[in-house]
Amino acid sequence: MLEVRNLTKSFGSLVLFEDICFSVPQGQKVGLIAKNGTGKSTLLSIIAGHEGCDSGSVILRRDIKVGILEQTPRFNPDETVLDACFNHKGEEEKVLKAKQILTQLKIQNLQQPMGQLSGGQQKRVALANVLITEPDLLILDEPTNHLDLEMIEWLEGFLSRGRKTLLMVTHDRFFLDRVCSVIIELDDKTVYTYRGNFSYYLEKRQERIDARRAEIARANNLYRTELEWMRRQPQARGHKAKYREDAFYELEKVAKQRIEERQMRLKSSNVYIGSKIFECQYISKAFEGDKVILRDFYYNFSRFEKMGIVGNNGTGKSTFIKMLLGELQPDAGRIVVGETVRFGYFSQDGLKFDESQKVIDIITDIADYVDLGGGRHLTASQLLQHFLFTPEQQYNYVSKLSGGERRKLYLCTVLMRNPNFLVLDEPTNDLDITTLSILEEYLQDFPGCVIVVSHDRFFMDRVVDHLLVFNGQGEIKDFPGNYSQYREWSSLQSKETEKMPEPKAKKPSASYRNDTRRKMSFKEKREFEQLEKDIAALEAEQKLLEEQLCSGKLSVEQLTEKSRRLPLLKEELEEKELRWLELSELQ
Repeated sequence: MLEVRNLTKSFGSLVLFEDICFSVPQGQKVGLIAKNGTGKSTLLSIIAGHEGCDSGSVILRRDIKVGILEQTPRFNPDETVLDACFNHKGEEEKVLKAKQILTQLKIQNLQQPMGQLSGGQQKRVALANVLITEPDLLILDEPTNHLDLEMIEWLEGFLSRGRKTLLMVTHDRFFLDRVCSVIIELDDKTVYTYRGNFSYYLEKRQERIDARRAEIARANNLYRTELEWMRRQPQARGHKAKYREDAFYELEKVAKQRIEERQMRLKSSNVYIGSKIFECQYISKAFEGDKVILRDFYYNFSRFEKMGIVGNNGTGKSTFIKMLLGELQPDAGRIVVGETVRFGYFSQDGLKFDESQKVIDIITDIADYVDLGGGRHLTASQLLQHFLFTPEQQYNYVSKLSGGERRKLYLCTVLMRNPNFLVLDEPTNDLDITTLSILEEYLQDFPGCVIVVSHDRFFMDRVVDHLLVFNGQGEIKDFPGNYSQYREWSSLQSKETEKMPEPKAKKPSASYRNDTRRKMSFKEKREFEQLEKDIAALEAEQKLLEEQLCSGKLSVEQLTEKSRRLPLLKEELEEKELRWLELSELQ
């Protein structure tokens, strides 16, 4: 489908990547990962033909259709949602599919002008547009940003099914694990390919780094010997020793290489917070149109608590945070905050920087250092270096930073104020995986209080010890555990509910009797029942096939046969699930 040959791209003296090569065969699902500012989005833009390169080439298979989801899509503000994401009005079957996908992405009003949608809603319309047009090659830049957990899990299933060909940038590690079969890492201006999911990549990447570290150590040992030879015999080196001299300079290049060492965990013992944190005293909040956010909600936040807040978009998570910080007032009740509490708030909107300032100046304008206690200090430069801003980058102008680097700098401005209560609203958006790991460790060791609003399941599992689950219309559940434990509990609850006998049918209301929507015909009911059986059988066959393919016990002929059957099976399963979804709307 796609081949990248000897591609090089630079901006002035900054080389993003040099002579990189990789390919994406048909049916392969590839995750592209790299640190912020190293050129992920630029690479996708070059592949899509939206940006040029210095040298090299991008070769797409002839006559294929490419669909790309950009980080910040642009639309005509006057066109409707349906027009913006679908242009084949004559094809009724595809229009039906468009509506189904938009419904899954919580876009309800299909006639609403695009100019009235938020940035997050526009990103979801753009995602729907890419999925609806059924391209041969999907290129997705951070597709899970602005999706709630329910949407992310739906998208995981959608992309996993069938023989879709996918090249995707995402920081969502669960998503990478469950969707991608190949990981390409852009690091140190080159690419490394790992033929497995994210867990496999982590294991093999560490092996690569360990092997490289051992190679550099061996080169250093030999370098010392050869350096002594070079110094000792300047006159004795004749023509015959020229090969050894050339080898010395090659060896010197290897010996002087540096592998980025893992940052030490940043621990502070100088954060004091009193026993009184905050208390929500039976607060209520609602907006116009009967949208209830909180109803007589009581909660007493404990010292050193690390809470996660999850829920679908629009259930009131950010509203709750703004009330806690005093930016919004509840309709009833009150929130009492302890006198010692110093909030550090990382918002979705981020901070507007002065483009002409240098990175280091942004931080030193707040403070020159943070007191870590025990006589230890953390300077502004050390904090930036801990979050992967090199000394050179610290003296760059803000205008040169990528979107992810700006989010990272904003995070540093919050931490430099030395708060004792961190409130992080979607902190993982646009941050690279390495930075996320550093932030996770920082929060695990943080001696104050933490509230995190996030759709990043991996991040939540590592950071929080319990959840507030916003279910909408003022219903909030306090769950004692992390996200994975909550999903497991929720799944068990659903199974228990399914086993319960159905309640007796109530007499239809007048509004129900006047409902003019078409109902399922007898023939469609039989088809619907058969589809459920077919889907269950196909899922069982898929599971068995995958187990057999991973067993290592198949002959070459069996392996070939089952490898051919699996993508066909997934395609059939996807078609039946789509038809099942179509019929389920008629129930």
